[in-house]
Order: sequence, then structure tokens, then C-alpha cells
Amino acid sequence: MVWTGGCLCGEVRYRAEADPLRAVICHCGVCRKVSGSAFLSFVHFPAAAFTWIRGEPTRYRSSDEAERGFCPRCGSTLTMHESVLADRVLVALGSLDRPQDVTPDDHVWTESQLPWLRIDDDLPRFPKISPAVPSRAGKDEAKSP
Repeated sequence: MVWTGGCLCGEVRYRAEADPLRAVICHCGVCRKVSGSAFLSFVHFPAAAFTWIRGEPTRYRSSDEAERGFCPRCGSTLTMHESVLADRVLVALGSLDRPQDVTPDDHVWTESQLPWLRIDDDLPRFPKISPAVPSRAGKDEAKSP
């Protein structure tokens, strides 16, 4: 299947020509700050199958190990690039043209989840990172500044 997506204004567009490797709902403080929301969901695509078809995001180094990508024009959150996951591109699930076609695999950094947030699903939940992928994210990086 071909997956497409992009930012709010359309200046940045992408295409992935492979199905997602996984999708995750992150509750860390950095994802809250980046998204302005209670959590942020990412879809992992193989880097070899991923192409920018119009423009590219501007990147911001959010920690020693990760960069966040956003549209330079409208500011839409688009990507996260974690050095230990160089074989994939993580795109914000909401930036997909058809986000409804992806079902997340799990919740991570639930120790940082906002106390009033209730999500009624049966997905696995991890206080920090999921054992499904390597990560170098540390407790201090996941907390809100």
C-alpha cells in the first residue's frame, strides 16, 4: 500500500511505499510540548521506502538523541528522528492523509500521562519505552521542561 501525508498548508508532502512497521502513542512531556496536545502518535515507516515529494521539514534537536521535524511555513508537527532508529522515519499519525487506516500498537511513557486522560483501549502500556524497539530516550528527556 502507498501511504501519503503532509502538513496543514501543503508545503511539505511525503510518501511511504511500504506498510508501517508499527505505530505508538507517546505520553511524554516532550511530545506534549511539540504537539500542544495531551499525547502524540507516531507511525514508523522504513526509511528506504520513504520519500519527501514536496519540500522537507525543518528539524529541531529536542534531545541528544532525537530531532523533531515541522513545516517551516505552517509549523505542523511532522516527524521525529531518533538516532538509534535511523532505519525508519517516524511521522506524526495525524499528518497522514488517511490516519484512520493505522491502529497504534501500544502506549509509551505512560508514567508521564496526564492524570485526567482516560483512553479506553486494550493496547499494551509501558511506563517508559516499549521493548518492541530500541531507544536511548531517558527519563529526563521525556519529562516536560
